[in-house]
Amino acid sequence: MFDAVSAALGGLFVSAFLSATVLPGGSELVLAGILHQYPEQLVSALILATVGNTLGGMSTYAIARLLPRKELPQRLRQVQRYGSASLVLSWVPVVGDALCAAAGVLRLNWFSCLCWMALGKGLRYLAIASAMY
Repeated sequence: MFDAVSAALGGLFVSAFLSATVLPGGSELVLAGILHQYPEQLVSALILATVGNTLGGMSTYAIARLLPRKELPQRLRQVQRYGSASLVLSWVPVVGDALCAAAGVLRLNWFSCLCWMALGKGLRYLAIASAMY
């Protein structure tokens, strides 16, 4: 059965996924709205937002990984220096998309990228939720 809570959480997942791509989005506002309306859904909302946003970031990583590798631009050197740990900042607007793409171009280990990305994005959503309570 599909109810209002399920629809809201599904919308949060989609919003979080799209917000992690180059498309503009406001998954933070969607999360805040859901937590305001359904505070008992805190854990589910945090998990869905984090998973959706992480998968969106990993889609940027995967697309960039498919690009032919040429000489690395100077601006990728910082990401190369810090490696997948730099993806803990993948939640930062504009910069985050570039970090995900850079990790793909550099062909950094996908699992390590996934873990660091999920950590950063999860902490961001947790901070938003904490600010509401």
